[in-house]
Amino acid sequence: MKDSPLLRRSFTDYRMVRDESIDEGGISLPEVHQSVTTAHTNGWRRLFAFAGPAYLVSVGYMDPGNWATDLEGGARFGYKLLWVLVLSNLMALLLQTLSSRLGIVTGRDLAQACRDEYPRAIYCTLWVLCEFAIVACDLAEVLGAAIGLNLLFHIPLLAGVLITAADTLLVLWFSRLGIRVIEAFVLVLIGTIAVCFAFEIFFSRPNPHEIFAGLVPRLNVSSLYIAVGIFGATVMPHNLYLHSALVQTRRIGDTVEEKQRACWYNLLDSTLALNGALFVNAAILVMSAAVFFKRHIVVTEIAQAHQLLAPLLGTTAASILFGAALLCSGQSSTLTGTMAGQIVMEGFLRFRMQPWLRRAMTRFLAITPAVVVIYLFGSQGTFKLMLLSQVVLSLQLPFAVIPLVHLTGDRRRMGSFANRLWVQICAWGCAVFILVLNVWLLWDQIVEWADNSGPYRPFVIGAAVVFGGGFFLLLWRITLSHWTRPEPVAVERVALKVRGESVPVLQSQGYSRILVPLDHSESDQDALGNALAMARLHGARLILLHVEEGVTSQMFGSLSSTAEIKEGQDYLAHIVASLRERDVRVDVVVRHGNTPASQITAAVRDLKPDLIVMASHGHRGLLDLIFGTTINSVRHRVKVPILIVRGAQDSSK
Repeated sequence: MKDSPLLRRSFTDYRMVRDESIDEGGISLPEVHQSVTTAHTNGWRRLFAFAGPAYLVSVGYMDPGNWATDLEGGARFGYKLLWVLVLSNLMALLLQTLSSRLGIVTGRDLAQACRDEYPRAIYCTLWVLCEFAIVACDLAEVLGAAIGLNLLFHIPLLAGVLITAADTLLVLWFSRLGIRVIEAFVLVLIGTIAVCFAFEIFFSRPNPHEIFAGLVPRLNVSSLYIAVGIFGATVMPHNLYLHSALVQTRRIGDTVEEKQRACWYNLLDSTLALNGALFVNAAILVMSAAVFFKRHIVVTEIAQAHQLLAPLLGTTAASILFGAALLCSGQSSTLTGTMAGQIVMEGFLRFRMQPWLRRAMTRFLAITPAVVVIYLFGSQGTFKLMLLSQVVLSLQLPFAVIPLVHLTGDRRRMGSFANRLWVQICAWGCAVFILVLNVWLLWDQIVEWADNSGPYRPFVIGAAVVFGGGFFLLLWRITLSHWTRPEPVAVERVALKVRGESVPVLQSQGYSRILVPLDHSESDQDALGNALAMARLHGARLILLHVEEGVTSQMFGSLSSTAEIKEGQDYLAHIVASLRERDVRVDVVVRHGNTPASQITAAVRDLKPDLIVMASHGHRGLLDLIFGTTINSVRHRVKVPILIVRGAQDSSK
């Protein structure tokens, strides 16, 4: 390895190249980051390489929550709310395009960018609101999948809700197969839903003239609640976070031309995918208007629509296709909801937990209200709960849209890719339109609650004042912070030092090969400091071991190449150069596998070290469940002495 001037620095003086933006929370979806190459000369192959992220996002635009709002909108108002679907789809296309541009140009997802942009109190509040949105979305998926199981297999709703908890295993299994497999599976489900509703439209035979008349905007107080629910179900806030991360699964390049090409292909991908979602949503509303509105039937639950389709349309195929599409919709949305939850938590908090636990927590929070409502109110209550979940999504939407418009219009962040004037006007128009609808809905709902609250009227009004005040205060803060924030301060580099002092040790045994597992965290300095002291004392050779455990590494092994792997190679290269300048013999071993413990055990078996030096992160109890325990697993599997090192900060706890 040829030494560069940077590598010739002493390890003690070396400051890590990757700063706070490239640490445990600095790469979106690190398991699949830049895992798909786009370097194809053939235009169709390049288009195919870029295709995928928008289809994962489009799943959220046709989830079971949309079914509830579309069915009720069509059954109660006919085709009159069809314009809402078209307008919301155009808004979604604009906002998702901005989201993808943010990820392509800056290499940051929306959650990470919000953390960089806003004070701690603001971005933590945004995180809480986004988590509420994800739980609301997951609630609709739980109910949709449970209803689908009930319609197709006559499984009771309560049992169906509990069965949906098992899809956590499905999500984790797919996450091991890579992003392209997930995209292909979701695309198959989307195709199934589209085919089912193509047949539903054929069976229902809607009036084309009335469909075109429904494209004329009209709105009143009675249709406002459903209209806002449609906006909340169509333009989903967590999809903006998801898209900005998914585009980073493509290996794009760093030049302006390469980023421009990536933006163009992602615009095409988004246009095709979201128009497909528009077809599904419009098909649900049109079918509901043609079948139920014309017969003056008010749909109060999805199961009711399923039961009435067969007798009204004269074929049982209509009901079967309806149930199959609903089940596919719930399952496909589950995959993207899990990924969105991971992105939001890691981006806002730089906090990573095991995927199964993250999924289990979200699903538990969604299942709890579903079980309570089904137990108390039956299937009719589930329909109202799904409508409420979509309104919650709509109320959270401004807190994702406004930061997105701010960030993509910032030339200091986006450079030449910053929003042009007409794009900025359209984007702010979307934000204001959504905000006005939300304020209208809030006012109407508060007045209704106050009128029906009886003796509790003062408490309702007081709670409304507090909630409304907090709502507008947060909006005001995130809207003005872009112009009032101080100039960005350069991030201080993190110094990684190795203590070179020898530790007096009674030499009862000599060591010739010392294995040091590294995980690229701050605890590495403690392991390396002690290993260096032992190596000098005994004249031993150090063997630095790192385990790459991402999806790409599990599939392709040593052939893997992602941004995270490249960062790890640079990190190890600097350590090796510094240790060799200190006349320490050192080797590097990189292994690829599922869990660090199994790979460390295999390395011990192959390399036969005399001693293992491992750093402890200092967590215990519940944190062991969240992050896992590597040291305990290793020490029970090997017969080599292990020196467990705890840093000064951990030792003081």
